[in-house]
Amino acid sequence: MEQYIIKGGKPLVGEVTIGGAKNAALGVIAAAIMTDEPVKLHNLPDISDVDILLKGIEALGAVVERPNVHEARMMGGSITTCIASYDDLRKIRGSYYLCGAMLGKYKRAEVPLPGGCNIGSRPIDQHIKGFEALGAKVVIQHGMIIAEAEKLVGAHIYFDCSSVGATINVMMAACMAEGQTVLENAAKEPHVVEVANFLNSLGANIKGAGTDVIRISGVSSLHGSTYSIIPDQIEAGTFMLAAAATRGDVLIKNVIPKHLEAVSAKLVEIGAEVEEFDDAVRVVASKRLVHTNIKTLPYPGFPTDMQQVMATVLCIAEGTSIVTETIYENRFMYVDELTRMGASMRVVEGNSAVIEGVDKLTGAIVRALDLRCGAALVVAGLMADGYTTVEHIEYVERGYEKFVNKMCELGAAIEKVDSEDAKAIQKFKLRVG
Repeated sequence: MEQYIIKGGKPLVGEVTIGGAKNAALGVIAAAIMTDEPVKLHNLPDISDVDILLKGIEALGAVVERPNVHEARMMGGSITTCIASYDDLRKIRGSYYLCGAMLGKYKRAEVPLPGGCNIGSRPIDQHIKGFEALGAKVVIQHGMIIAEAEKLVGAHIYFDCSSVGATINVMMAACMAEGQTVLENAAKEPHVVEVANFLNSLGANIKGAGTDVIRISGVSSLHGSTYSIIPDQIEAGTFMLAAAATRGDVLIKNVIPKHLEAVSAKLVEIGAEVEEFDDAVRVVASKRLVHTNIKTLPYPGFPTDMQQVMATVLCIAEGTSIVTETIYENRFMYVDELTRMGASMRVVEGNSAVIEGVDKLTGAIVRALDLRCGAALVVAGLMADGYTTVEHIEYVERGYEKFVNKMCELGAAIEKVDSEDAKAIQKFKLRVG
């Protein structure tokens, strides 16, 4: 089993370039099968979730070529089945986007119920509500979502809660429905806008993405396109927080600063310096950080995917901080792992954590319990005295491209090793001292 071993105490210094956005890429890849013409995608992140979805689409009969790890050429005209039976699709959350894409194009889809990280209940009731409003019949059988319709007809749909997944899925189905569709209380996240922009590049007619009302005029067919994925705001935020946590000085390049405003504002509030450029941000921290309160909210609020890393940073901030999670109920499972490292945290009322800042964390053996938990534990290891071992790193590598390499380029003492390879572990410890 592979794991990360980290020697903490070194500030991160230098430059890092952010890759394509995972959540945007998964939606765009699924939407790419809605045209029979060639689609070329650039700036894809080199992560396992992208690989799994591309292999799942290939299993449907689509042509998929990978000129390199950051590009894909796809053609959905050769698809022979609407049953997504590729087993690994069950492991990733983004697989359910195939449901909206195939339902929109073929009026039938059979897709595994989504997997991903164990961060709490992520129901698909709003997806089903939207599909049914467009005229589809939806059932769940044998772990599969089965949706079919003789035809799809535009409708006025009000989402009971702001759901990124449902907004993207129903938007894809509606863009090839007859007539007009209006999605109210739609999610406004950057990856919703990205999928809408990509669909428009294929010839769809979608207006209002990025607001809470999206208007869609159905079209009969879509054409090919060449498209580049936006930078990953969560990867960027992770490096911003890691720079502050280690009292470092890092220039994070290839970002959209507007997408990072919630994180930037909190960093400034706790005592870090944030300098924005056209496509980069610089984070500098030269002194001990101070406490703050965080409440996760849909975009443009503080992102739930940044909650765990932010809480980790606050573990060594002066004073008492309160972090409230409003999106997922299981996002505090990492608290026990941080307390192994000396953090003073307690969960109250299930959806909040009270953090009493300590002078330092100390290295320990900890487990990544989900993707963002894994990133948080890496940041904790970089902050801590001594050696930290992070197990179950497969979660981290689902969402961060070349995470270890990028950290090492900033001066971090971190290495991926086999847990059974005692010599490699010893060599690392001898090398970093």
